This record gives sequence, structure tokens and C-alpha cells, in this order.
Amino acid sequence: MGFQTGLSGLNAASKNLDVIGNNIANANTTGFKSSRTDFAEAVASAIGSASGQASGIGVNVAAINQQFRQGPYSTTGNNLDVAINGNGFFVVRQPDGSTAYTRAGNFVADKQGQLRTVQNDYVMGYPVDPATGKVQTGAAPMALSFPTGSIAAKQTEKAQISLNLDSRAQPAAGDATATPPIPPTPRATYGTAITVFDAQGTEIHTSFYFEKSATGNTWEIYNSLDPAAPSIGTAVFDTGGKLTSLTPTAPATGSGTELILPIDGGTANPNGLPPFPVSFDFGSTTQYGSKFANNGLQQDGYATGMLTGISISQNGSITASYSNGLTRVESQLAMADFTNAQGLAQVGGNKWVATADSGPALNGTAETGSLGSLRAGSLEDSNVDLTAELVNMMVAQRAYQANAQTIKTQDQVFSTLVNLR
Repeated sequence: MGFQTGLSGLNAASKNLDVIGNNIANANTTGFKSSRTDFAEAVASAIGSASGQASGIGVNVAAINQQFRQGPYSTTGNNLDVAINGNGFFVVRQPDGSTAYTRAGNFVADKQGQLRTVQNDYVMGYPVDPATGKVQTGAAPMALSFPTGSIAAKQTEKAQISLNLDSRAQPAAGDATATPPIPPTPRATYGTAITVFDAQGTEIHTSFYFEKSATGNTWEIYNSLDPAAPSIGTAVFDTGGKLTSLTPTAPATGSGTELILPIDGGTANPNGLPPFPVSFDFGSTTQYGSKFANNGLQQDGYATGMLTGISISQNGSITASYSNGLTRVESQLAMADFTNAQGLAQVGGNKWVATADSGPALNGTAETGSLGSLRAGSLEDSNVDLTAELVNMMVAQRAYQANAQTIKTQDQVFSTLVNLR
């Protein structure tokens, strides 16, 4: 028995205690993954000797492996806290510009509107294409940010109007020859109004009125209560009550079921803005035997507004709410997975970086491929089993004491040999 054998045991037990101590110290660290010390025996053998004649010369630490099992969740109520349920890591950009990965989703929005970690790293994600409103997951991840000041107003371009016109209505002109006479129907009887926005975000109320014509299944559309105002379109329905055609009349234009009407701000905006065209789609309008009903009004313009809140969905889509009532998806959190997560290198601050052993990052978004889903308003806690670690610490302590005893015993043996006469 050599001194070096006992010394290797002391070193190994000491390293094991270091790992256990680190696990215990991080029992409350968000997103922390515990580590385990793996040992391997050290063997000495003479050249050319059979393996059965090899002698053990102690132990060494073969590896310190991270345990990437799922940690429990804590509900925080903070909508910027996000926990990963399943595989994957959040992608962050460190202050030096390098990319790192983390399971800690305790994010904050700074005064510039940038989403950061508590370690001051930029949280990466995919932007939204302003033209289509779709997330550009094929683009390179970029640092996420949100407007902290006011967002610009957007002029209305399209609007959808869904109504039901009562098929039992009499022609608006009435019938004086009928018994009893049928009086004319006031134009205001069947009408609706929708608010659109000009380029400066001014609200402009646009009204539409509908008069049943003497021709069956046909209605005239007006945008004024002035009796002298002409019709701006003729809507024709089939026998099933579906809108089949919408013929515009100047100044309206259009085709299919759309009326394109120039909108003048008038007194709503006295700044002399030129009229702007808005396409009003009546495709969902019906003619059924029930009361006149306004089933839905939608338009794509809005006034200026301030950011009031941010929410994150299970797939990582980040929705921003604004004071003007607008709610829209602004971006989507980027995530990454690895062929061999055990090969990631820890760099501190709840972060890892890719290495040759881990392989390159497999980028994507939550709920795609092998990547898990997200839970907003929660955080993933450390996966350290504190009870197990305390037991492991006692075992490591006993191992350290036993190896110290082997050195003491070897010293006594040498002392005996030296004192031989």
C-alpha cells in the first residue's frame, strides 16, 4: 500500500466534496443543473505483463457530469419569467458579443425596451415581418426589444363589415297603393358605423346605411343620411341569403364583395390631409329572415399608443399590449438544443457555451422538433435534491477519513520497518 494510493483517494474525495458543496450552494439558483463526480480506478502494470497482474494505484476523477434532468417549477406571477418544460435552452448574447445558453428565464425589460437576463445578457429571438405580421423564424436570432415610447399611428387600409339584413324588410320606397299603405322606411333604420384612422391616427367615423330595393334580394348602400346623396353600391344576394355581388357606384370603386371608398377627415382632422382609400369588405354580410344585426366590425388602423404590457405564450411568441387597445405579436423567443448537452461548458451565471463535444446548436422555437414548451409566470428551480446531496456529503466525508486512515497505516508500517533491528 503506497502513500500515493491514499493521497489519490484524498484528492478524489476532496473533489467530490467540492462538487457536492457546489450543488448545495446552488440549491436555490434558478435554472441550475446539479453535477456528479464520476471516478475511475488507476492501474499500474509492467510492460508485457498480463492484465491480471496489474495492480491498483488509487483513483482519479474521470469526469464531472452535469445532470440535465428537469427541475421543479415556482409560480412567480411575473409575466416576464419563463420556465422551459422539456428540452432546450434560451439563447442569449453576452456583453462581449458571444452566444451563450441558459435555462434561467428570469428576464427583465430595461429602460431602452430591451429584454435582458439578470446577468445583463441580451435575450435573443426572431422578429416579426412588418409587412406580413409573421415571425421570421428563418432569420438569424436578434436581440429582442420593444418600443418604450409611443408607437406611430397606422392609417386604415382594410376593414371588414359583417351584418345581417332582414330578408323580411319591405322595399324602402314603401307602397302607397297597398292596403293598408306601406310607408317609406327611413334610411337610418338599417345602418352601422365603423371608426377608421387617418395617417395621423385621427378617428374618423364612417357610416353605412342599407335600403331594400324593389328588386328582390337587392339592397342599396349609402354613406350619408342626406336624401339627395346617391347610392355608393348595390348588393345582390342569392336565394340562400349569401352575398353574390357588390357593384360600386362613384365615388366608390371595387370588385367582388369590396367597396373602396375615399375617406375625408373633414372636421375630425382640420390639418388638410388628403382623402385616403379604405377597402370595406362586405363578404360576410347575409340576408336572412331575422332582425338586422351587426355581427362584427374590424379594421387594421390604429392611433398612437404606449406600451402597457408584455406576455409570452407557450410557443415563445411575445405579445405586446398598447394603450390604444392594440395587441400584436412582436417577436418569438429563440431556443436551442444540442446533440450532447453533457458536452456544454459552464461559464458561470447560469450559462453554458457550445463546445466540440456538445456539437453545434440546433436552433428553433418552443414546441418544435425536440424543443419543449414554455410556461410564462414561472421559473424552473434548481434540480438539486438537497436530501440526496447531504447523504452524499456524509459518504464523501467517510471516504476522505478512510483514505486518511490508509496513509496513517502506511506510515505506521514504515515506522515498523525502520525500527527493525
